[in-house]
Order: sequence, then structure tokens, then C-alpha cells
Amino acid sequence: MVMPPFIAPELLEQVDLPTMNERLASLVHSTIVPRLIEIHTRPQSGGPARAQRPSAADIEKLAHLVLDPNIQLSSDFIGKLEQEGHSIEDLFVTLLEPAARCLGTMWDNDECSFVDVTYGVARLQQLLSVGSHSHAVPEFSRKRSVCMVTLLDEKHSLGVTMVETFLQAGGWAVTSLHRTSAEQIAAIVGSEWFAVAGLTIGSTGQIPQLTSTIRAIRSHSCNPAIGIMVGGPPFPGHGEIVAEVGADATAINAPAAVLVAQRLFDVGAARNWQAEATTTSRPMQLA
Repeated sequence: MVMPPFIAPELLEQVDLPTMNERLASLVHSTIVPRLIEIHTRPQSGGPARAQRPSAADIEKLAHLVLDPNIQLSSDFIGKLEQEGHSIEDLFVTLLEPAARCLGTMWDNDECSFVDVTYGVARLQQLLSVGSHSHAVPEFSRKRSVCMVTLLDEKHSLGVTMVETFLQAGGWAVTSLHRTSAEQIAAIVGSEWFAVAGLTIGSTGQIPQLTSTIRAIRSHSCNPAIGIMVGGPPFPGHGEIVAEVGADATAINAPAAVLVAQRLFDVGAARNWQAEATTTSRPMQLA
């Protein structure tokens, strides 16, 4: 059984509470109440209830749709699921990120080319950005930057290089910090804006060093809402370790990492925008 990626629960929460309440009220009125009425009034057939989560077939369908030059096909597919009551937060976990993983598997199996996969992942990234409305915050579009980090004693960087390749293909500005100390990393993120930091380790023995490095990044980053994703053998299927080291998320493979980075970017952009709006709208204090 393939475990879903760990995503910190707060990243799946709506940042805009009034909008969330409005959508919730609309969902209850337009979807939940009619379904409850239907359940209590229709004859009992004994048949199985329709699954609410996107199925494996839905995931595979989207993976193929994003390879089509007509973006409207994949956009309409996502729109249909949203109309059925799925939020973009739900779809990220149950459909978009799994579709990116599916593209990676298709590439591994020689079912599509590297160009196909990068195109498809970029399309998924675009769908997520539009669904999360981060595309409507122009001041943050220039800050789509990520630093990819390997720890000082890490000798293997092939996986990180692959993630960097996909991120660059998805329009990210990537800074590579390979075999760098926590102090050096802290100095860099303290002087340069990064929306996301990605760190990878090769074994559980590096967890203490990873934890202290993440702590240093959060303490010194000039972006107060920096998102942190981690990767490597210790993390798939172990969300508790992701939380233990202080990270926000992990991803199964390189294509999925692009979607995870986009989600972190979306949430961080919204938080920074909200903080800035609160600051600028604060009443002036008179002496």
C-alpha cells in the first residue's frame, strides 16, 4: 500500500476564514442537505455508496489529461470535482499530488518522455496555483524561489539534482546548497528570499542534524512563512518523522515535489499577503 505524502495539517486549512465560512455555508446548502434528503427518501437498494474520494482511475485520467495541449480538459475535470464538493485542499492530497506521482511512475516505466512529464507537472502546478488563487498575488510571483539543501555529511545528491531539474522546468529559481553546514545555510536564507527550502537525507542517523538545520532556517529566514519540505528514504509513509524534524511536508518522487513546493508557496504567499494587509490597515496611533 502506497502511503499518502505527509502534509502539515495547518497547510490544508483555509487562510481566509470569511471565505471558508461562506464556502462551507454554500456547500451545506447546495450539496450536503440535498444529499441527506436523498439518502432519507430514496428506496434502500443495498448497493454500495458512491466513493467521495477521487479514485485511482481519476488520478490516472488526470495524469493523462495534463499531457494534452488543451488545458481546458484538465481544468474542466478539476472544476467538476470542485462542484461535487471537493476543495482544492482535498484535491491536492487526493488527486493533484498523486497525479504528479503517477507521471513519475509513467516516466520510470518508459510510458512517456522526460519532456512529457515536465510539461504535465507544470500543468498540474498551474492548476494548483489557480485553484489556490496565489496567481492573483503578483508581488509574490517574483519570489518563486527555492533552495535545495544536502547536509554537510551527505554524499548522495542524485535525487536532489532530479528534484532541482523538475523545479526549474516548473518555473522555479533554484539555488543549490550541497554539503553545506547549518550555519552557512542560516546565513544564506537570512540574506536572500526563499519561498521554500527543500532538504534531503539518506538515513535516519542524519535526523538530529536535519532537525537542527531546519530550526536554524526558520530562525534566520527573511521569509517568515518559508515552507520546508524534506525527502529521502526515512520519510515515505512516516509523517511522524516529518513533523518530528520540524518540516511541513514530504514528497514521494521528484514530480510530486514540484506540487508540494507549489502548495507550500501558495500557503506562504497567502500568509505573507495577509500579514502585510493587516499591518498596512492598522490604525495610526496618535501620541
